[in-house]
Amino acid sequence: MDLHALTLLVDILDAGSLSEAARRLKTSRANVSYHLSQLERGLGQQLVRRSTRRIAPTELGLQLCEHGRKIRDELAAARDTISALGQSLQGRVRLSVPSGYGQLVMSPWLIDFKRAHPGIVLDVVFENRVVDLMRDEVDVAVRVLSDPPEQLVAREMGAVRYVACASNAYVAAHGLPQQLQDLCTAPLITSAVVGRQLRLAAYLHGERHEVPLSPTLTSENFHFLREAIEAGLGVGLVPDYVVQSLIDAGQVQTTLDDWKLSIFGTRMFMLYMPNRHPTRAMSAFIEFVLSRARAEA
Repeated sequence: MDLHALTLLVDILDAGSLSEAARRLKTSRANVSYHLSQLERGLGQQLVRRSTRRIAPTELGLQLCEHGRKIRDELAAARDTISALGQSLQGRVRLSVPSGYGQLVMSPWLIDFKRAHPGIVLDVVFENRVVDLMRDEVDVAVRVLSDPPEQLVAREMGAVRYVACASNAYVAAHGLPQQLQDLCTAPLITSAVVGRQLRLAAYLHGERHEVPLSPTLTSENFHFLREAIEAGLGVGLVPDYVVQSLIDAGQVQTTLDDWKLSIFGTRMFMLYMPNRHPTRAMSAFIEFVLSRARAEA
């Protein structure tokens, strides 16, 4: 069996379409289709079911894809080891991080890592949507979750604690919510998912409560949410790292402190594919970030 054709099958299925595979491989769709057809003809079996927009593997195609992925990863690790002999770490790490946590907490870590390893290319995307590590060409994703997906390696980075808070000016004019249900009527400032009813999960003495929320100001930009809270526009419901410096400075007050609050999850995880042989660059990055997260937990 042609090893190149086998790894091409992996690239096609990871991309999700022949056109996307061609774009990633910087070749023509016709070339990709030709080599796939040659592989199927040589095996006498269909490996991929084609439709106008998407493709899906047959059972045999899926089995071959798993073998091909292992071979591809081992070859990449071998090349990485050879190229690294006698040199500083080289390679590329493609990273997806949440906008708020990435900008407010992880940015200094990423800068320190880059200083320590100038030969590694960091490709960082700040976003909050759920990513598909295979289809989105991402090596590592950091996400807030309650339970990580089983098909990925999940390394816990620490707990995520939400706080209900408001500026001193807002408190002087309106007071702070004293009961959990008060959040239903307060002018809330928080992040949200478009098209989905926002619900707050709250835990007290082992009991779980749930409250529907109707924010008056939402954004995925946590710098903006921080400024809105500081400006006294309402009650903020955000992760503590967003407003911790304002709390420490006495500019923002918190409430409902006995409750454990959560909107999108209670723990931060680093996620990556269960490759048997990650590159040295990726391994170094993962351990560096985990050590920083644990040190600041």
